[in-house]
Amino acid sequence: MSSANPAAAPDAVLVVDFGAQYAQLIARRVREARVYSEIVPSTMPVDEILAKNPKAIILSGGPSSVYEEGAPSIDRALFEAGVPVFGMCYGFQLMATTLGGTVDNTGAREYGRTPLHVSKASSTLFEGTPTEQPVWMSHGDACSAAPEGFSVTASTDVVPVAAFENDEKKLYGVQYHPEVMHSTHGQQILEHFLYRGAGLTPDWTTGNVIEEQIESIRAQVGDRRAICGLSGGVDSAVAAALVQKAIGSQLTCVYVDHGLMRKGETEQVEKDFVAATGVQLKVVDAQERFLSALAGVSDPEEKRKIIGREFIRVFEQAQAEIVAEAPNDQPVEFLVQGTLYPDVVESGGGTGTANIKSHHNVGGLPEDLEFQLVEPLRQLFKDEVRMVGQELGLPEEIVHRQPFPGPGLGIRIVGEVTRERLDLLRDADAIAREELTAAGLDRDIWQCPVVLLADVRSVGVQGDGRTYGHPIVLRPVSSEDAMTADWTRMPYDVLARISTRITNEVRDVNRVVLDVTSKPPGTIEWE
Repeated sequence: MSSANPAAAPDAVLVVDFGAQYAQLIARRVREARVYSEIVPSTMPVDEILAKNPKAIILSGGPSSVYEEGAPSIDRALFEAGVPVFGMCYGFQLMATTLGGTVDNTGAREYGRTPLHVSKASSTLFEGTPTEQPVWMSHGDACSAAPEGFSVTASTDVVPVAAFENDEKKLYGVQYHPEVMHSTHGQQILEHFLYRGAGLTPDWTTGNVIEEQIESIRAQVGDRRAICGLSGGVDSAVAAALVQKAIGSQLTCVYVDHGLMRKGETEQVEKDFVAATGVQLKVVDAQERFLSALAGVSDPEEKRKIIGREFIRVFEQAQAEIVAEAPNDQPVEFLVQGTLYPDVVESGGGTGTANIKSHHNVGGLPEDLEFQLVEPLRQLFKDEVRMVGQELGLPEEIVHRQPFPGPGLGIRIVGEVTRERLDLLRDADAIAREELTAAGLDRDIWQCPVVLLADVRSVGVQGDGRTYGHPIVLRPVSSEDAMTADWTRMPYDVLARISTRITNEVRDVNRVVLDVTSKPPGTIEWE
């Protein structure tokens, strides 16, 4: 949600990212407290950080030790600028050492859930919370002495200084990760910093997101034209609705029927979305094109990149047709995408992050892309996108639709993608969705990918005869933001109905298995 203006938005909290896996989650928690937040890299000079006029600063955790050669550091001037600062984990240790405290590499490590002992219950951060509370630790070094002028407010059995405060200078820190849900009172601690320590008012809403993005989109696009790839999913639908609200008839949505969608989704896009927004929609039948390009390809990365490449080529073709049909000669210069932050992180686009896999709209884009990208959701999590969609008046069926990958069923077939395999997977997926809806589990499950192990066959018995069919994998997961996930403990009777129906009704399938892997170590999608 960055603006072209170098200054941060009013009442912005800046999260300084020291390479933490949770940096964006911190920003998300700040937004949950209805305070606007932005992320900046730890390599940004302090004068540039302060030039953004932040109302508060949060120093994230990170994988380094403050004593390592080349470890990220921070200029002491940050703590002397009068801006409230909250250090978490590595950021806490960096604050301690920079201001004259002591951090020791004792070899005593704390990882995971840890009991925190609050010694000053009336402190700014801890007032109103239990004196004994579970927190999530992840560190090897430990603070043994707070800087001068700081009060020690909490400890653990291993760490003598697990939290400290300096109310006069509005500097605060905790050794643990308050942003993760395993720290039971973490959100309350964060809000205490925001409201009491920094004196901020919780008045940032999804309406602010919409207003800011409309202004940004109009400034970027001007009087030119844009196309949007509409997949039927919530991300592209909300992105399209937002851009349509900003530039109206300058936007044409292009729905590519690539043959990789689930049952009934093409019809849903043509009916529900157009009815809700009044957007101009062009449907392109590209099934043969995609199937031909994917023929003989089994490698998941190659499949993703092929699908991303073909999407762009289809858009280029649609661009020419749209311009030819238009009453003027204005070119279509912009491509709207529903890219979210988890897509960026997993494609190696976050500060200090590794490339886990190429997303079709991030790492899978061709180098000779002819469009300028408009990505109004790039800094949002899925739940925030849903709130924006609701604010824009999109139908519940679209806003609360379970996430579906841009490459579609192409990456839910482990092996080569063929028309026959797609039809088989579509039938199995439709049964799983029907049963989840009938059981009232649609809102309880974040996502339930149904995967076809096309290159695997197993022996079975059906109709008193031996079969040699494909396994189907059910992957129900629960998540808040797709950055982490756990497998959903579905009722056995629902699983039994899904399994029975799939093996009875879907040809060439004789086995249904359940994926009980969390993220990490596994990603939500198999490919």
